[in-house]
This record gives sequence, structure tokens and C-alpha cells, in this order.
Amino acid sequence: MEAVASLVSTAGVASACRALGVPRATWYRQQRGALPVAPPLPSTSEGARQEVPAQPHPRALGVAEQAAVLEVLHSPRFVDAAPAQVYATLLDEGVYLASERTMYRLLAQVGESGERRKQRSHPAYHKPELLATAPNQVWSWDITKLLGPQKWTYFYLYVILDIFSRYVVGWMVAHQELAALAERLIAETAAKQQIPPGQLTLHADRGSSMTSKPVAFLLADLGITKTHSRPSVSNDNPYSESQFKTLKYRPGFPERFAGCEEARSFCQAFFPWYNQEHRHAGIGLLTPEMVHTGQAAAVSARRQQVLSVAYAAHPERFPAHPPVSPRMPTAAWINPPPPTPVGTEEVTH
Repeated sequence: MEAVASLVSTAGVASACRALGVPRATWYRQQRGALPVAPPLPSTSEGARQEVPAQPHPRALGVAEQAAVLEVLHSPRFVDAAPAQVYATLLDEGVYLASERTMYRLLAQVGESGERRKQRSHPAYHKPELLATAPNQVWSWDITKLLGPQKWTYFYLYVILDIFSRYVVGWMVAHQELAALAERLIAETAAKQQIPPGQLTLHADRGSSMTSKPVAFLLADLGITKTHSRPSVSNDNPYSESQFKTLKYRPGFPERFAGCEEARSFCQAFFPWYNQEHRHAGIGLLTPEMVHTGQAAAVSARRQQVLSVAYAAHPERFPAHPPVSPRMPTAAWINPPPPTPVGTEEVTH
């Protein structure tokens, strides 16, 4: 360190330490000298360190004063008010109990530093779990907007879909979204499909037309059970959303419709194609009409015969296994229940 000291006066601390390879921290520590060691705390007879009780700050509120502040904060007048509101209100009335920060600190000590204002409580919405094992057991319906000729102009497409067969059982294009129009469409579609009371469940989101009283009264009169999606949960109505996507991604779907009649004309061509020609991946590449009218088993059998003939002619082209016709699902779910973990099945005696 003496060599470093001799160079510091001429070259500076950084240059001297760098030239001699000495860390500057070591030089400064030597210059300051060793820090004094604090004396150990007194120990008890058992050898444990004796804790010195913390002394309250001389500017801190007393116990009685703290209790008085908490009593004001818990009063019916201020129980749902933020400390800033309490502080300002009391000042306007000529009263000072404590600073705003002290009020926050006292509330934190009793675990009440969170939101104090009254909050709107949302109801616990039930997660819909719907199962269809045949056509006309569960329908899904929704309304989508079709862009009109000018900005902020729309036409409204109402569509009712059978979730098991994906068959569109009813649709309508209108200038408005009205409960009366939805009521008429549902009634006419149920009559056309000859739905007996107690058989059908009609599922929809929470739009104004879907939750209207006229529609609810109609469904009650027809013996149709109604269910609704949870708010802002698109997965609760997946079949209608998927059908609308097929509609709007169809080649020839215009960016805007010149009028309501043009929108109806487009739909009059689209829905027969969708029901009768569109092979749907979700139903074994069958058309919705095949499934809805009970032709699915016969069509699948004919397909399998074609595949069996192809396999018999050239089995080497199918090295893994003989080709199998796509299977038609036996059930359609909206929100299927989670699978039961293995080993937790309930045992009945």
C-alpha cells in the first residue's frame, strides 16, 4: 500500500491502483480503517439473545388516538369511503384526526387496506352443459350483422341450428333485431320440425332478443327449455359461431349488401348448399341433411363398401390398416364435463 500511496499524489487513485494491480476498494478500505465492531447484545441466563423492545416514535399516535381514527373509519358514514375521502371530508368539517397516509397505515395493520367502496356483485352464472344424441334435441340460435350499403347500416341474419346434425332448421334476414321477429321465427321453425313439448332445448347467448320476455313466454308455451351462454364467453355457443364463420368465409360473400333483398337472395343460395352439399368435418364428412334425416348410417355403409373394394384391389397401398370411412359422432356437446380421473370413480353397493 505504501507504493500505491506514493503514486496517488502524482497519478491519482485510479491510475495508481491500475498500475499496481490493486483494487480501488482495497485502497479506500485501508484509508478508512476498520469499522468499529458493535458490542454484543446482552444474553439471558439460557444463552439466548435478549430482544430489546421497540420504542414508539415520539411523533406517533397513541393507542387511544389510533383507536379513535379506526372508529371513524369503521363508522357507517365512512365504512365504504377511501381514506382520502375521509381525510378531506373531516378537514371541511374542521376536524383533523390523522394524515391520509396514517389512515392507510392503520387500515393495513388490521388487514383492511384493500378496496373499501361498495362493489356491484355479479350473479354466479351457470356453465351450460348440453348434450344431444339425436337431431332436434338441442338447437343453438344467434343473430349476426350483415354490412349494409353505407357505413353504420346493417341487416340482421337470424339462424337456428341443430347442434347434432349441424342442420340449419330456420333462418331469416331482417332490418332490425327484435324480439317479436325472433319469436315468430322460433314458433314457425318448431312447427315445421314438429317439435313435441318437452323434447327440445334452445340455447342462445345473452342478446336482448334472446333474453326477452316474449321469447321466454313463447318457449314456455311450446314446452321448450331455454339456456343461455355466460356473459362474454364465446365458447358457450360454438356451433352458431362456427356456422357464421362458414357463411362469411364463403367465396362470393360480399363486403357489403346493397339491400335487404340482396342479403336474402345470398342466403337463399347459401343455406341449401350448407345443408345439402357441405361435407362437415364435425359429423364424419357427411352433409347436415344426411344426419338430420337419418341417412348417416346408410351413407357411411356405402362409403365403407367403396373403401373395401379399393383395399381388395390394392392392399399394398394401405400398409397400416384397411381404410375406414369417417365415423359419425354419437353425441354433440356444449361444454362437455371434464373427464373423471382414473381411480376416482364412485363405487356403489
